[in-house]
Amino acid sequence: MVDTPASVLFACSLNAVRSPMAEALAKWLFGTRIYLESAGVHAGDLDDFAIAVLDEVGVDLHRHHVKTLDAIDPGEFDLIVTLSPEAHHAALELTRDVATAVEYWPTMDPSAVAGDRERRLDAYRAVRDQLARKLRQRFGAGAAGAFV
Repeated sequence: MVDTPASVLFACSLNAVRSPMAEALAKWLFGTRIYLESAGVHAGDLDDFAIAVLDEVGVDLHRHHVKTLDAIDPGEFDLIVTLSPEAHHAALELTRDVATAVEYWPTMDPSAVAGDRERRLDAYRAVRDQLARKLRQRFGAGAAGAFV
């Protein structure tokens, strides 16, 4: 039996790549079975490569609005999944006085990969696929016919 929380917040440094990808993939996989949000330690701009690699598999990220952890009440979530060291430290600080669990899923920042467009897209695809696998592993199978 998979322990599935009712509400999950994904957090990373800027809410521009990893956490919005995790949120969009989770919504695609699990629909309304879990309440899902994402936020960053700092505000960033949504990354076009993140949008592109999710478009490739039919997951929509176009309407995502960047949020920061300052705008989040950690007590509203059963679980915060952090995807960067900075977000992990911030989430632990935020949850000192609430009964919200925090899990760290170390996830490479694909925006740090240099090279031509295809090399960079491959880095984003690797993160997309890693997140999809981890989501299924942690929360259950999700949508049938999903890409990974």
